[in-house]
Amino acid sequence: MRVRRLHKKAAELEVTAFINLIVVLVPFLLSTAVFTKLSVLELTLPAAAAQGLEQLKAEDLQLEIVLRPDALEVGDRLGGLIQRIPSNAEGPDTKALQVLMQGIKTKFPDEVQASVLAEPDTPYDHIVRVMDVSRSAQFPEVAVGDAPGRKR
Repeated sequence: MRVRRLHKKAAELEVTAFINLIVVLVPFLLSTAVFTKLSVLELTLPAAAAQGLEQLKAEDLQLEIVLRPDALEVGDRLGGLIQRIPSNAEGPDTKALQVLMQGIKTKFPDEVQASVLAEPDTPYDHIVRVMDVSRSAQFPEVAVGDAPGRKR
């Protein structure tokens, strides 16, 4: 008896639609990747409070800018409050802070560090504006941390 065998033709893989998709997708992804920009701010954390008073000199300035909802409190960590700058309708009064920071820089020309301490509910925009003012006043090493509680 004769056995019939069917000759099956090998199936071809159809990739034309996939290649068309890739041809359109790759230029689109490359064009959007050009506009994506990553900005990085270098920050340092404030020094620990257990540094010890005996290691610090009286001339050392440890500048702190505390952001409160109603004012900016600019002070020295050891010396206390230098000036309290009330906030205006837009937020922190950065013009008054700029003038004060320039005055501090003239008294302490070698100082390059400042700590920006913010309360938990402080808007990010306010923190960035205060950091920008301190950097423009030649305090490039800005540390960010949590504001201490108010003394009542």
